[in-house]
Amino acid sequence: MASLDRTDLRLLAVLQGEGRITNAELAERVSLSASACLRRLQRLEADGIITGYAAQIDPQAVGLGLQAFVRVQLAKHEAEAIERFVEHVNGWDEVIACHALTGDMDYLLHIYVADLKDFSRFLLDHLLNAAGVADVNSSFVLRTVKRSPSLPLSQLER
Repeated sequence: MASLDRTDLRLLAVLQGEGRITNAELAERVSLSASACLRRLQRLEADGIITGYAAQIDPQAVGLGLQAFVRVQLAKHEAEAIERFVEHVNGWDEVIACHALTGDMDYLLHIYVADLKDFSRFLLDHLLNAAGVADVNSSFVLRTVKRSPSLPLSQLER
């Protein structure tokens, strides 16, 4: 883990909320000169702490009205079966996140599709046909109470 000081954490916190802020504005917000701010940003990028910049898109506005979490259990747990499943998951655009889990299910997939018909198509055509899937359990999102792409960096200052 890289060593981050308080200024680095403030830079990261501002960028998480305002990724398009100019270097001059960012420098002012964290009380640095523009050149010192740019050097820190370049170091954070080179160290792999800042991994990229992206726009946040409203799923509803682009026609992705159904969000689901799907728990997946594999039939076998040897390396080849896991690798095959991971390859499938990485090829499915509907899956925006996949987490390996402890407990009775092996993976948790976060999926966005247009509607229930699209979800059914994804489930039947892709997931259930993926080599090695033994069981799935789906939950649909009724309402999002909190959605934040930001990490809790304030905890690191303690």
